[in-house]
Amino acid sequence: MTTNPMAPSTAAAKTTTSLSFHHHLITLDTTISQSIHTLFHSMIPRSFLHLLEYSADFRLSFPVALSLYFTPIRPTYLIPFLLGLLLDLLLIGLVKSIFRRSRPHYNPSMIPAVSVDNFSFPSGHASRVFYIAGFAYLFTVFNGTGWFLVSVWTWALLTSVSRVLLGRHFVLDVFAGACLGVLEAMFVFRFLRI
Repeated sequence: MTTNPMAPSTAAAKTTTSLSFHHHLITLDTTISQSIHTLFHSMIPRSFLHLLEYSADFRLSFPVALSLYFTPIRPTYLIPFLLGLLLDLLLIGLVKSIFRRSRPHYNPSMIPAVSVDNFSFPSGHASRVFYIAGFAYLFTVFNGTGWFLVSVWTWALLTSVSRVLLGRHFVLDVFAGACLGVLEAMFVFRFLRI
């Protein structure tokens, strides 16, 4: 049995190439995100960006949704919706603690609400708003409420963009969060409907 003397160096070369690609991707993401932040954040009123930020905060969305549970006419989709919000919170915390990507350096005034929020990847706000938009789409697509869906998806998109404009996240954080949110909505629709 002969061994390949090139195998260790080939594995090392693949690892180096992988690390190099990762480094270039992170550098490009940081550069693009900072450019977007610098160019556009002053064009949109900061109060509007903060309003979008607060409207998608879990500390607001979950209590508001939970309060519907105590109304006389409880929506049939409420329990799966609440379970999806909790799933989102759990997954975002888990992924952030695994990747541990630092927040943008050009926003030093960022104060985290909880320790896991020291990390940037993925965006919890983006995942939450795209979860809500995806959930709304899946549960209302056959009811002909187009204007409502357009409003929800517009809110989701604007809120996600605001994360970059406020310097809270990088573009890839927001993109990953949005994808995760849509996948969560699909999971809830498929497996958690009552």
